Amino acid sequence: MKFLPTPLEGAFIVEPELLEDERGSFARSFCQEEFRAHGLDPVVVQCNVSFNKRRGVLRGLHYQVKPHEEAKLVRCTRGAIWDVIVDLREGAATRYRWFATELTADNRRALYIPKGFAHGFQTLADDSEVFYQMSEFYHPESARGIRWNDPAIGIAWPLADPLVSLRDQSYPLIEREAS
Repeated sequence: MKFLPTPLEGAFIVEPELLEDERGSFARSFCQEEFRAHGLDPVVVQCNVSFNKRRGVLRGLHYQVKPHEEAKLVRCTRGAIWDVIVDLREGAATRYRWFATELTADNRRALYIPKGFAHGFQTLADDSEVFYQMSEFYHPESARGIRWNDPAIGIAWPLADPLVSLRDQSYPLIEREAS
């Protein structure tokens, strides 16, 4: 696997290294030893799948607070998504900055999201499926979100007029401290 750093410390794009022959290909998509060697949390306690019928579906921006913060490894197993993370870590030089990358079934990339980040995505194709590996169980009492279109963050989503759940539309705007 190749671990490509993003501009947000601790977040990586993970690319499989394909072994190909006349039959097709094979690649590892997860290895505890390799994740640990890159200083990443290799624990997986839960896996989730999100199926999205239409292009333009927007989910997020979600995270869990202490003591149930979670790291995630996200990949698109069908279709295509524009995957977004926002650094919410107190004291981080990149706090409130965002990063996005396109994850597709064809490029086979994954995005490793460390604890302390909000996560969301927008589908770029109909019938897109997203697979998550989580380092923490879902705890409803620790679940939080920030508004997908918060002007203080300024995410440039690729598609106008997204389909967003009422819950995701109702998340609060962040309150940035005065500089």
